Amino acid sequence: MLRDAAFGQYYPARSFVHSMDPRAKILLTILYLVAVFLASSYTAFAAVILFLGLAILFSGVKLKSVLKSVKPILFLIVFTTIINLFFVREGTVLFEWWIFRLTDATLHFTAKMALRLVLLVMGSSLLTLTTTPVALTDGLESLLKPLKLIRFPVHELALIMSIALRFIPILMDETDRIIRAQKARGADFESGNLFRRAKAMLPVLIPLLVSAFRRADELSDAMDSRCYWGAKGRTKFKQLRFSWRDLVGALVTLIFFGLIVWDMVAPFFPILVIPS
Repeated sequence: MLRDAAFGQYYPARSFVHSMDPRAKILLTILYLVAVFLASSYTAFAAVILFLGLAILFSGVKLKSVLKSVKPILFLIVFTTIINLFFVREGTVLFEWWIFRLTDATLHFTAKMALRLVLLVMGSSLLTLTTTPVALTDGLESLLKPLKLIRFPVHELALIMSIALRFIPILMDETDRIIRAQKARGADFESGNLFRRAKAMLPVLIPLLVSAFRRADELSDAMDSRCYWGAKGRTKFKQLRFSWRDLVGALVTLIFFGLIVWDMVAPFFPILVIPS
């Protein structure tokens, strides 16, 4: 069900990663995402998987909870795999039938693309699983503080992102509840062709939109009743401070990122290749 999705949900625990400063986690997550895009060989992907495994281990989050975040993109992985059968033509032909041509290059490209998507989603979900929306807001606001010099609404942007992250699991639960209610009334969402299934989702989308607007209106009223007028004149009860955990996490991530960059540039500089 939709409530099984992990992205946007917080996993409460007392761990090394949970105790890190949210600013450090955001920056290191960005560095991790860049490394995933730079990875081009299976050795580099193995290093990424090892790094992600260590991060999950020190986060105290169950692997099952992180893997749940991959469920929403399974359709995208299958779709890109099918598309590659039509557009990746180079390489040794392994199987050919009608307009389909399967080559070794197709297999390698598809495997790397699927790995890249899975690792991107799992790494991003680990950030939200180990950081509360309030901490994410404070971290983003602190990192974007230099933009205040050009009158950029940093606090408002961080608040919008925090509310969006908080509403993801709420809307998923609401969607799941509406689908269950419609099924109890005899609605059928699984049989028929694609158009019939899309039409069957209309009784779900309309109540969901009404509920989302109602929640947004209630949230705005709650903020007004608490005299919220933006970041001007506001103070923070919890001050963000870097600790030794952030230093250790940064050193490990930089070493990992250096290995990925070295693996990428080594083929162009033979002197960097370690002789076997």
